[in-house]
Parts: sequence; C-alpha cells; structure tokens
Amino acid sequence: MKKLTMLYEGKAKKIFDTDDKDYFWVEYKDDATAFNGIKKGTIQDKGIINNKMSAMLFTYLQQNDVDTHYVELINDREQIVKRLEMIPLEIVVRNIVAGSLAKRVGQEEGYELASPVLELYYKNDDLGDPLVNETHALAMGWANMDQIESMKKIALRVNELLTHIVGKARIYLVDYKLEFGLSEGKVMLGDEISPDTCRFWDIDTKEKLDKDRFRRDLGKVEEAYVEVYTRLKEVVEID
Repeated sequence: MKKLTMLYEGKAKKIFDTDDKDYFWVEYKDDATAFNGIKKGTIQDKGIINNKMSAMLFTYLQQNDVDTHYVELINDREQIVKRLEMIPLEIVVRNIVAGSLAKRVGQEEGYELASPVLELYYKNDDLGDPLVNETHALAMGWANMDQIESMKKIALRVNELLTHIVGKARIYLVDYKLEFGLSEGKVMLGDEISPDTCRFWDIDTKEKLDKDRFRRDLGKVEEAYVEVYTRLKEVVEID
C-alpha cells in the first residue's frame, strides 16, 4: 500500500490517502494542544507512544469482538486504518469524577461513580465540542437512533474491556473519549486510545498519567506517557 496526498492535518494526527480507496494512512504527531487549541506545545515522542498504544489497544478490542478501524502498524509513528465516514459525535465515558464533570456536578475530582456515565458531544472545533443530547443529534441529523444506540453499546463494551486491562496495570481509567464512523453502514470505533484521549491515574498514588500533566503544567509529561504504555504493554495479551 502506498502513502499518497495528505487529506487532513488535525491537532494530533495527519491523515493521508492511499492507493486503496478503502484505507487511510495515519501519522501521529508530537504536537500537543489543550483548551480547544488555546494552549499549544510539544510532547517529545508523544506520536510514537500514541501510535503504538492505539495499535495495541485496538488489537486487544478487536480480539474481544469490538469492531475498530485499525488495520496494521507501519512504523513507530504510522498506521493503516479503514476509511470511515465519521459520525460528528463523540462519547465521553466517565468512571470517576474529573475535569468538566467535577465543575458541573459540584463534586471533587476522584469521586467514584456508581455506574459509567456516557456523555454525547458534538464534534465542532469552532464551537468547542459542546455537550449535547440524543434529541439534538436526531433533530440535527448527525446520527439516527440505531447509530446512537450502537455507539453507546460499543462504548460500554469498550469500558468493560479497558477498565479490566488498565486495572491490571494498576491504573484507574478515569474517563476517555471515543469517536465512531460508518463502514458500509456499520458503526465502528475510530480515532485513537491514548493518554491524549484518556485520563489515567495511578491506583496507588492517584498521580495523573495523561494529558492533564500538560494541561495543568504538572511537569513530567513525557514520562507519564511512557509509564502508561510500558505498564499496559506488560499486561495486554494479544494473540
């Protein structure tokens, strides 16, 4: 498969066309942004960690009957994925109160939720990816009810699988975002799973091991990314 013209450059990745119309070529970047692009910087080797971690976790999910866009790892920074028609919604799965939820519900970070909370957001950078609900999505034509239900079902299954494997690495999966697309009309998991898209806390110390270290100027950002990947690589079993 050949890498062709760049189609899109986002905050964390570049997407390229290939000589096969069914696939994209993805290159992960070291660029880091926060607060809807207001804060910008670079995290050394972030692209390498996120590429490899996403490949590993997507493979783990696929082996547990979750359909994802991941196809194969090309090198440290690049992978091949299926071409999806992206749904302009993301689901944030929350297991522990943190971030914006702490402000909205008036609860301190760290409060363990009785059950996973699923939140729907409209993917629009200009609007800051606002929180929406199912009736918004249906009325605006962003997705139909079958697609929304499929997204929710996949999200809960992913949460079950990831909380198990992350827990084995002595890490809390606090919350994370998932993006979805359509392949021949079927809802499929896309984007990435990494410290950019997940909140990871050390179980024993509650130390943050994710992009919050960049957002909040906590230091040791690169070390946190490496720590999560190293621990997960030791516990994720892939056939």
